[in-house]
Amino acid sequence: MACLHDHDCADHNCSSDWSLFKHIDLPKVSALNEAVTGSVKSVFKPWEQRLNSSEGHLESNEGDPELIVFIPFTADVKIKSIAIVGGADGTSPSKMRAFVNRDGIDFSDAQSMQAIQEWDLAENLQGVLEYQTRYSRFQSVGNITLHFPDNFGADTTRIQYIGLKGEATQMKRDVVANIVYEIMPNPSDHKTRAETGGGFSHVE
Repeated sequence: MACLHDHDCADHNCSSDWSLFKHIDLPKVSALNEAVTGSVKSVFKPWEQRLNSSEGHLESNEGDPELIVFIPFTADVKIKSIAIVGGADGTSPSKMRAFVNRDGIDFSDAQSMQAIQEWDLAENLQGVLEYQTRYSRFQSVGNITLHFPDNFGADTTRIQYIGLKGEATQMKRDVVANIVYEIMPNPSDHKTRAETGGGFSHVE
């Protein structure tokens, strides 16, 4: 179900409190069937820049409107809603399907697998719509794959902005492990009493 805001987004910061933009592992974001390799990264930006196309957009290859976007996070997150701003002239995606914590999904997988949720999309050129998730299914999300199987009749699908709202639940295990390692005392980093001539160890 789409959620139409009950306020003017131009006068209200819609994303600061719940935006997951800062938790997206942007260097690892990828897409299948993008016309320009790496262009998918340009669709992730702060809410207030969602209509700014100066840094590019994601577009599918000519004659094939299908797209898959893989979005990993730097922390486990809970996703409350998803916003999609598409292109004009029928290039906006008309349907979206989501898969959670599944790596390496290709088009064959997407077509044969059951999505965790599906949405029929509207042409959201002004970015005022967002699509609510079935929240209980979007807990502890390490990555999400979005499948856009079709558009509104154009030869290509164009996406200008993808926004995710929710909250981070915990840091990734490898990040936590590194932090724990760093805060544990390392004898080689300390001078002993004998070395310093004093009564206390000193951290360099």
